Amino acid sequence: MRVLLDECLPCRLTRDLVGHEARTVPEMGWASKRNGELLRLAEREFDVFLTVDRKLQHQQNLPMFDIAIVVMLARTNTLLDLRRLIPEVLEALPQVKSGQAIIVGKQ
Repeated sequence: MRVLLDECLPCRLTRDLVGHEARTVPEMGWASKRNGELLRLAEREFDVFLTVDRKLQHQQNLPMFDIAIVVMLARTNTLLDLRRLIPEVLEALPQVKSGQAIIVGKQ
C-alpha cells in the first residue's frame, strides 16, 4: 500500500512500515496544507493517510475522500511511543477502506 505520514509524525517511522511504500507530507511538498486540501492531494497518490490527529475524522467528511485514514493514539508523538503501535498499524492497513478511519492504540 502507498502510505502518507502526516507532518506531525517522525519521518523515520516510514522505515517501520515494512512492505509498504511510505512517504511524508513534507517530502511531498505539502507541509502546512489544511486537512481538507491535504486529503484531496493525498487521495490522488496514496491509499492510506497515517496521523495522530484525533479530530480529523470529526472535522472532515471522510466518505468524500478516496483515501483511508489510520489514527495512531499514542502517549506522545515521539518515535519510541509511535513505534509501539506499528504492529497494530500494519494489521490495520489491509483492513481500512477509503472514506473510513481506523484508530489504533489506546488513550
